[in-house]
Amino acid sequence: MKKQSLLFVSPKKVSVIEEEIPKLDDNKVLVRSLVSAISPGTEMLVYRGEIPDNMKLDSTINGLNQRVNYPIKYGYSIVGKISACGKKIQKNWKNRLVFAFHPHESSFLATLDELMPIPYDISPDDASLLPSMETAINLVMDGRPVIGEKVAIFGQGIIGLLTTSILTRIPLSSILTFDKFRLRRDKSIQIGANHSLDPTDSNNIPLRKIGFSEVKFDLTYELSGNPEALDQAINITGYSGRLVIGSWYGNKYSNLNLGGKFHRNRIRIVSSQVSTIDPQFLGLWDKKRRLNFAWKLVKKIRPSSFITHRFPISEADKVYRLIDKNPEKTIQVLFTYES
Repeated sequence: MKKQSLLFVSPKKVSVIEEEIPKLDDNKVLVRSLVSAISPGTEMLVYRGEIPDNMKLDSTINGLNQRVNYPIKYGYSIVGKISACGKKIQKNWKNRLVFAFHPHESSFLATLDELMPIPYDISPDDASLLPSMETAINLVMDGRPVIGEKVAIFGQGIIGLLTTSILTRIPLSSILTFDKFRLRRDKSIQIGANHSLDPTDSNNIPLRKIGFSEVKFDLTYELSGNPEALDQAINITGYSGRLVIGSWYGNKYSNLNLGGKFHRNRIRIVSSQVSTIDPQFLGLWDKKRRLNFAWKLVKKIRPSSFITHRFPISEADKVYRLIDKNPEKTIQVLFTYES
């Protein structure tokens, strides 16, 4: 029996290959994939060859605890249906919808502890965005928003939009978002941002247009993946404000001006990364609790509304070129698989 697997062959080159499915072990199940979500952040760094040399993809996920040496399989958000069970697996698992942190493949073997049953009232499309929701939760927790604060968010891709979606449920004074692309700015307004602006407009953040010329933000997020946005974020963060950096820039560098407002205003910069939880929360929080809460927010927010494209896995080369060359047309893209 064959399966289709996505392979990152080299920077800017992907291939879909056919492989034999290994024999089903007694303690494993066979999952037939339905959809998998493309990460427009880390995954595109892998596609472009922008991962730092000898850095592991993710030491906390089985199968991704490896260094980036092409060719490589990647992806970490797949939804499928269990089609066969090993002898030691209870048969009521068959036909269950499950989520896995697993690369893009049409079928794969897994142990039950590598899978998460999907709640019956959550669609496969919504479930495929569980990792993005978990990331957004982590960003909000690391930012520690306070009632009445003014919050700014750079970047309204899928992570930025989900972060905005959560923040709109907190009684803040205002939420201002920034993105270069109108599609994303319009979506940001639809979900509750007070204003959404183009950060490249006239080489200045156009705050005066909306009466924000003297406003400094209590909390600022940089989620655009663009290191140049950091200086802009610093410039609008107020005295003793927090700047949370959720972007991973890979091997891209940022030239920051730290000699002016940053120094005098005691701005605090926080690195936020979803693989771990801030030690201050570890007394009561672990990854299981965070994932359980992510499922609740997936059900409430329904992130599938941010999906702009769906393509069969066979068109992978076309898909990555679209995201790479025409990001203004995309927010979230899914691969689909034949049932």
